[in-house]
Amino acid sequence: MLPALMIIGAVCFDALTPPMFTAAPMFTAAPLIAAPFFSWRTTLFTGIASTLGVVGLHGLKDSVAEPTTYTELVTVITVSGLALLINRVIRRSSERLASARVIAEAAQRAVLPTPAERIGGLRIAARYEAAVADAFIGGDLFAVQDTPHGVRLVVGDVRGKGLGAVEAVAIAIGAFREAAEQERSLEGVTERLERALNREARRRDTLDAFEAFTTAVLAEIPRGAGIVRMVNRGHPAPLMLYEDGVLGSLEPAEYALPLSMGELGNRPDRAQEYPLPPGATLLIYTDGLSEARDARGVFYEPGEWLAGRVFPGPGELLDALVDDVRRHSGGGTTDDMALLAVARPGEGRADAEPPPGPP
Repeated sequence: MLPALMIIGAVCFDALTPPMFTAAPMFTAAPLIAAPFFSWRTTLFTGIASTLGVVGLHGLKDSVAEPTTYTELVTVITVSGLALLINRVIRRSSERLASARVIAEAAQRAVLPTPAERIGGLRIAARYEAAVADAFIGGDLFAVQDTPHGVRLVVGDVRGKGLGAVEAVAIAIGAFREAAEQERSLEGVTERLERALNREARRRDTLDAFEAFTTAVLAEIPRGAGIVRMVNRGHPAPLMLYEDGVLGSLEPAEYALPLSMGELGNRPDRAQEYPLPPGATLLIYTDGLSEARDARGVFYEPGEWLAGRVFPGPGELLDALVDDVRRHSGGGTTDDMALLAVARPGEGRADAEPPPGPP
């Protein structure tokens, strides 16, 4: 309503003030206000209404022939023309942005597809929250795959931003999917990812590429075993939320170096086993969650908020967690955030995992 109110206000101002005062600035502002918010046609009608308002008021005052009238009229007409030009530029920019967003969404689905809700008898949920508005993909990654060795998954965070980080994400996920099917051990999958990322760094042959690294957690959940095996390569420790609301942190006995930094240390990867009882939910996240800050600079603590809470499923857990971190940070974060929740159905539930069959 603002453009119309400006014109009405201009008429009232001009009618109630002495002739030495002019409402031309208000008539001029009306089409400029309409330009970024309304269609080209509405902007045109607003400019015409402003022009008619100037002519009509001076006609009532019998001052159409005065020089100031022509000056005000030319000003309003000129600014209305500029408003139409601004409107057209903004519309074209909006169309290009919409096209870019469609392309970005398609790229995300291709590079970072959302996993199915049920894989290998487990309930799965994943979320990707970009720190920059309308940015759909960055350097965080997740993938889940059902393999002959059980359900295998990875959550990682590539150092850096931009196209280089997206390329590293694509390389890591592609290498993971191939290795998850072929490698007999989780350690072997980790080594394949390390080699793939090192090859990509040598191919690009830039300083940023050689300084890049990827923190990651790789996990394997064998069918019917009630355990999860993990390799942690410099990543935040996952959390385990049990059926009764008790929360545990799956800290590794010793943190390994991130992927692409394995040459700096000679310790081989060793997977650790943790219990995954019925009804428990495994939560793996990137540091965009734990490093989200509030207005006072206080970091978000997911464990403090999750402890004692019970959720119907992994999707509801992630939805509530994302909402809470947004409240904590005031709606904006400085880093992307990837979340993956894997729940083992509780005993007696309709969706509980069936017992393993004969080999």
